Amino acid sequence: MAMKLNVDLNGLILKNPVTVASGTYGFGREYSEFIDLNALGAISVKGLTLEPREGNEGVRIAETPMGMLNSVGLQNPGVYEFIKNEIPFLRQFDLKIIANINGNTIEEYCEIAKILDMEDVDSIELNISCPNVKNGGLAFGTNPQVVREVVKSVRAQTSKHLIVKLSPNVTDIKAIAKIVEEEGANCISLINTVTGMEIDIHKRRTVLQRGVGGLSGPAIKPIAIKLVYDVYQTVKIPILGMGGILNYEDAVAFMLAGASAIAIGTGNFVNPNAPLDVLEGIEKYMKTYDYDAVSQITGNLKK
Repeated sequence: MAMKLNVDLNGLILKNPVTVASGTYGFGREYSEFIDLNALGAISVKGLTLEPREGNEGVRIAETPMGMLNSVGLQNPGVYEFIKNEIPFLRQFDLKIIANINGNTIEEYCEIAKILDMEDVDSIELNISCPNVKNGGLAFGTNPQVVREVVKSVRAQTSKHLIVKLSPNVTDIKAIAKIVEEEGANCISLINTVTGMEIDIHKRRTVLQRGVGGLSGPAIKPIAIKLVYDVYQTVKIPILGMGGILNYEDAVAFMLAGASAIAIGTGNFVNPNAPLDVLEGIEKYMKTYDYDAVSQITGNLKK
């Protein structure tokens, strides 16, 4: 009997649990020259804003011993160009399209969600790690009351499958996750990057022009796994886990902690074939331990 690789993210059916994370895969065009995108369960596209953005100036990527810092600044062509040029490209492939949306105000989030509600995307991923310009620049996802307001507002604007992407830079991620579930999210994705900084001791300046950036890669994997585990114990909606996944062992660890599916981010820069390698490894793991369905791995952590 064939193993069942499909997963149900509370209404979003993926043919397999391997996806790629927003901000690391563009809109799939570059990677399509290296791998068959039909192999992916889904692609979470580059973060979209209402209007086009050039992103931050100066140095915006810095390598770290076990990962990288980025302060790209959401460079993207804007939601309308995405609809016009990128959705038709991605629809050539057998994968789900997850549109990652970003805003400086709740009104902007709602406007993008309302626009995409009428378009051919399979899910909307609400990135609440953006700075709230009406709240002194603090990220939406760090204040429980603001989290409730933004998720509730966006949910009212769209009937699409809704994923909310959580920031790890909070005091109590369980409380945030519970609010997200209460306000109608179908799924939670975590974690986003961890705030970090690198300094050039000879120039006596920060390496990134903006100083602070988001740390991703293997360095954050233990943090990510722990937060996935915590959230899995707290909510009933499924989790899309990410944060430093390079190989199938990493992916399975996330799933045992509670993730129903996983997303590869920085790992794609190291190995463009990583999603295919991870999927193959998961299948071998299932055969080794007699799993009939990949969903049986989720949360199957021995006490």
